Amino acid sequence: MLPGSIQISGETLSGAEVKDICESLREDSVRLLSLRGCHLSERDFSRLCRGLAQSRSLVQLNLNLGVLASISRVKQLAEALGSNRALQSLFLHGSPLTDAGLALLNPALSTHPSLVSLDLGDCMLGDEGINLICGLLPPDGAKSGLKELTLSANTAVTSKGWARLAIALAHSSQIRVLNLDYNPLGDHIAGMLAVAVSSSRTLEVLDLEGTGLTNQSAQILLDMVENYPTALRNLILAENNISGELQQQICDLLSEGEEENSETQEKDGQTKGRKSWIPQRSKKDQVPQVLLMTSGLGDSLLTETEM
Repeated sequence: MLPGSIQISGETLSGAEVKDICESLREDSVRLLSLRGCHLSERDFSRLCRGLAQSRSLVQLNLNLGVLASISRVKQLAEALGSNRALQSLFLHGSPLTDAGLALLNPALSTHPSLVSLDLGDCMLGDEGINLICGLLPPDGAKSGLKELTLSANTAVTSKGWARLAIALAHSSQIRVLNLDYNPLGDHIAGMLAVAVSSSRTLEVLDLEGTGLTNQSAQILLDMVENYPTALRNLILAENNISGELQQQICDLLSEGEEENSETQEKDGQTKGRKSWIPQRSKKDQVPQVLLMTSGLGDSLLTETEM
């Protein structure tokens, strides 16, 4: 029987329920485990981490909305990830992780052989946390790194931290999706990101919703997509002080580029028998649905999407 999924949201889990989940993990019968906003005892969380360490089938783990509620739990998760080899996607959105917690997780994250998608949105991160994240975006020619990264609503990060991330982004050999929505970036950081995007050969989706941008940075982004070839095909600029005309111009240019790229690939015979890899960002206050998506390079990845 193929591995299935367990999805529970906002419930208080009993010891018996956690025991059943752990048995499924040990029997390799779970591919996706989502416990968004769930409450469980310290003892049961320890049991869950032991099951995660032993699982060879789990590829996506969702502990969004405060499941990772203490430093002791962070340590246990880090230990479990050190033994796990199968996990591809980890969602910790809305956890009070802080830079200190990420420092405890970082050794396991940076050495995990399969992890390609990480959601650290609204995790109370600062500049030190961003420095650690930059290490998960290795430069060209280095080891494999993250393909999808969410850093939404980490408002304590300063311009120095975002500048370091922009530099790492410019040299990352893997990153395809970057969600920075609801951070107070402003036009200055948006300009740095434009330079980084123009340098990246892989970034396809950039979410800058609600980041304090104006027509000034939108004009720079328009110039980038109009005059320089990039892999970018989706730039989200909603809830910024940007004119509808500028947003439409950017959207139209990205659509034209995507159509031209598709035509070129069809001529080269590169798209035959493939599904398009169209990642979408998750919203922490929505119940996720799960899709199996395949990239143009043939890499499979489960990602939490909003429908």
